[in-house]
Amino acid sequence: MKNILYKNTNISFTDSGEGNAVVFLHGFLENKKMWEEYVELFSKSHRVITIDLLGHGETDSLGYVHEMEDNAHVVNEVLEHLEIKKAIIAGHSMGGYVTLAFAELYPEKVQKLALLNSTSKEDNAEKKLNRTRAIKAVKQSYVNFVSLAIANLFSENNRTRLEKEIEKAKEQALKTPLQGIVASLEGMKIRKDRESFLKQNLFPLLLVLGKKDPVLNYEENIGQIEGTNAQLVSFDDGHMSHIENKEELKDVLLKFIN
Repeated sequence: MKNILYKNTNISFTDSGEGNAVVFLHGFLENKKMWEEYVELFSKSHRVITIDLLGHGETDSLGYVHEMEDNAHVVNEVLEHLEIKKAIIAGHSMGGYVTLAFAELYPEKVQKLALLNSTSKEDNAEKKLNRTRAIKAVKQSYVNFVSLAIANLFSENNRTRLEKEIEKAKEQALKTPLQGIVASLEGMKIRKDRESFLKQNLFPLLLVLGKKDPVLNYEENIGQIEGTNAQLVSFDDGHMSHIENKEELKDVLLKFIN
């Protein structure tokens, strides 16, 4: 576990292995611990960095709104500190939003991009309203909000099969402070649309989607890579491919990264 200061804010990250750099970015209500098995596997052949994004894990909050660009600057600060000039960036859900923000701000530092259960599209009006409702809900009942939010990320048929894994995910989510949750919801609500940037085809791209994702509509999100050379991998499950399709995702990422 390592730390740096960014704008007087503590940023926590890990740095393992040697070789080409791979950066894993977690999603909303997650933290760098979600990647532990992936670090163990990938650090045998690569230098693997995991970062707690603003207001998550052991990284402090920076303010009332954590924009995706704020998190992208955090990622850059870590890479600068580690003297890494180019990296493969893989982000899950909100981490994917940060991945795209980083790629737009620092294109010279990107080798490949992997978006895992994520999208380049901005929130539509309904989703923005749902973010506002979520902010109100988490302020009223923090534990209930977090518990429901995590369970609802899995496909319905996996909520019993993966009960233990869901409980572990809830335990980690409940370590996220209220300020970090609210600031991230505010930041995701106002994030810019990067579909046109994605379609510029600047980097090798992997898009992983779940056909039964309760959060991201599968059919809507296939369209974001039309006309590109992006690789699409679809699983028959929900939003948490790193848990619901763990071994398959490891294989997919290994092939893409290598």
